Amino acid sequence: MRYYNMDLKRLYIIIISTMTLCLTGHAQSFTLTGRVVDDWGDPMEMATVSVLSQGKVAMTDLKGDYKMELRSEDSVVVKFSMVGYKTKTRVLHRPKGKQTLMIRLVEDQQLLNEVVVTQQIRQTTGTEQLDVKDIKQAPSASGNAVEEMIQGQAGVSSHSELSSQYNVRGGSFDENSVYINSVEVYRPFLVRSGQQEGLSIINPDMVERVGFAAGGFEAKFGDKMSSALDIQYRRPERLEATVAASLLGASAYVGLTDKKKKLTWSNGLRYKTNKYLLGSMETKGEYDPNFLDYQTYLTYRPNQRWSLELIGDISENHYNFHPKDRETKFGTMESVKSFRVYFDGQEKDVFRTLFGTFNLTRHFGEKSSISVIGSAFSTNEQERYDIQGQYWLTQTETSENLGVGTYMEHARNYLKANVQSIKLMAKHKVGKHDVEAAVTWRHEHIRENSREYEMRDSSGYSIPHTGKDLYMIYSLNAQNELRANRTEMYVQDTYKFMNAAQTTFYTLNYGVRFAHWNFNRESIFSPRVALAIVPSWNHDATLRFATGFYYQAPFFKELRDTATVNGITYATLNNKVKSQRSIHFIAAYDQRFKMMDRPFKFTAEAYYKLLSNLVPYTVNNVKIVYDASQQCDGHAVGLDLKLYGEFVPGSDSWLTFSVMNTRMKINGKSIPMPTDQRYSMNLFFTDYFPGTERWKMSLKLAFADGLPFGAPHRSLDVMPFRAPAYKRADIGMSFRALDNEKRENKKNPIRNIWLGLDCLNLFGINNVNSYYWITDVTNQQYAVPNYLTGRQVNFRVQVEF
Repeated sequence: MRYYNMDLKRLYIIIISTMTLCLTGHAQSFTLTGRVVDDWGDPMEMATVSVLSQGKVAMTDLKGDYKMELRSEDSVVVKFSMVGYKTKTRVLHRPKGKQTLMIRLVEDQQLLNEVVVTQQIRQTTGTEQLDVKDIKQAPSASGNAVEEMIQGQAGVSSHSELSSQYNVRGGSFDENSVYINSVEVYRPFLVRSGQQEGLSIINPDMVERVGFAAGGFEAKFGDKMSSALDIQYRRPERLEATVAASLLGASAYVGLTDKKKKLTWSNGLRYKTNKYLLGSMETKGEYDPNFLDYQTYLTYRPNQRWSLELIGDISENHYNFHPKDRETKFGTMESVKSFRVYFDGQEKDVFRTLFGTFNLTRHFGEKSSISVIGSAFSTNEQERYDIQGQYWLTQTETSENLGVGTYMEHARNYLKANVQSIKLMAKHKVGKHDVEAAVTWRHEHIRENSREYEMRDSSGYSIPHTGKDLYMIYSLNAQNELRANRTEMYVQDTYKFMNAAQTTFYTLNYGVRFAHWNFNRESIFSPRVALAIVPSWNHDATLRFATGFYYQAPFFKELRDTATVNGITYATLNNKVKSQRSIHFIAAYDQRFKMMDRPFKFTAEAYYKLLSNLVPYTVNNVKIVYDASQQCDGHAVGLDLKLYGEFVPGSDSWLTFSVMNTRMKINGKSIPMPTDQRYSMNLFFTDYFPGTERWKMSLKLAFADGLPFGAPHRSLDVMPFRAPAYKRADIGMSFRALDNEKRENKKNPIRNIWLGLDCLNLFGINNVNSYYWITDVTNQQYAVPNYLTGRQVNFRVQVEF
């Protein structure tokens, strides 16, 4: 009985101890809830809330809310963090029951002479947000800062520093869409060389945001196969102005706003001349190119319900050229050839462009709006030249005369185009969905009157020589007119959600696009979907997947079909040409990390594009000539890598590397596409001089594989050669002569004065842009390289008010 009582007491003690521990353990747990907002009080989604001592991590939802179950301790340290914002720490002392913490995170602006940590926005769609602030002080040959930045991105290539055009993942120049404030813009049609291009329509002084998608882009972007560039002009917050000048041109910008900021007005004027830069090319002569552009952007919002935006652009580009002579040496170390030409004649080109848009929006609160957007584009282009060249081709080592002859190039090309459009767009946010839909009607009217020919005479014989008839080596006659209407519509939804445990964040973008063109009576249907995942095991990582149908709706150039009669080639419009198609498959991985206590981002993106209904084409300089008589299939596959971050504290830089393979099957042969750039690498590096914040250095490096090419006026399936690799280095030094950004001297209206010195093509590399082909009487052909600009020094000054 005694032992029984002893055992019973022990049992009571065990039961009471267990209940006590359970009650104590229950008392030591508590619930932590709250919300995380930014400087403006807006909820921050995907912010990280962590208690490292307990191994607990949570993420905020779409409303910025979070909830965690934690153990109570003497002190519980809670950290709130997000990339691009300063981490905040809160300590709870012996917390019990339910605790609430409302946290406001501020941006981590590591300032050093206006250099702000950028590109911290997490990419959850195919569009990457870029920043143009750092490149305004970068060396530039073309003066088109935005396009030069795009040319340095992964998967993008350009083989001419004079051109603002670019290839994206094996696509042609015409496969890239450009939008300014939700309106698609157009390029001139007759431009055949970078020397003629001048200024692009994008004014860097007026740009607020730049979004670029190299593939897998949303349904709201139009019917182009390769890329989408989305530009948003900014509304000035105060009176601001910028004046800049260099040996290559000048620009001025003024931004105004009223006291209540209901009315804003931005004005930009740009002038560019390539005379100094073109003087470094091998073809000597009198270059007189000048390009002038004026843009205005007006916004008016009288109340919370209505807003109005107006954009206007007037551009006039003149290219006048009187060539004199040229000497080019080419070949190998063992066999060097010299090509010397003496010229007569001149070239006079004019490109006049008018562009205007209006956007009237009715706002229904902060979540809904309906907009009516109208636009008009008009261009009047004239390309006129009569140039005769007498040439000698010799073998340098032996002075042997390989060929003597004369060629005559003539052109009278005139084109007028007018495009008007009206667009009805609706946006609505409901719950976790962001819905956007639009319908667009567009009228296109283009008139072309072109006549050009090339005559070659070698040793007294006209080429091609038959012994009976007299033919030009090339002759084209085109009189075409296009009148057509195009209807487009799309609907898309961006759905953001989390898993049940609120540890994994998803962004699903899906949509569909429809278009009909009455010229070829074709309707196209383009479904697209993209998914981004922020996994629970790594909140600094993002997995992205995208697929969809992307059509290249034919426009004027793709429709031109040619037929040769009695040695003369006639160009007509082929209304049977259908849209080219590309099916995108994309998988990407983004990783944000810190190295040496500085932010970095690494991106890897693999893609495969299944191509069909391709219209074959050739590329000469920047001129694309299509063969609308046939269509073929092909593919493009590659990998793009990019490292972005502060290589040097306080300044942003990036390094990209891409590999790619493209093929198309034409006439039963599988050949590389004209844009088959197998590899490329680009570096944009910025730095400050040690011990000072006034001196800034910018370095741009480009190294890209050469493109395939063949003899002109031959079958498109014969491209046996490949041009040398494109290699270029530009470096610029900038000195901040005046720093009044913080307005310490309020009497001085000047905020900053920058002085710059650039060395363009630092190593003086002769890059090949195209080839001139010489044919002797025996039909032997020689490809003479046309080199781009040499080493040049540019001085610039910029004053900011």
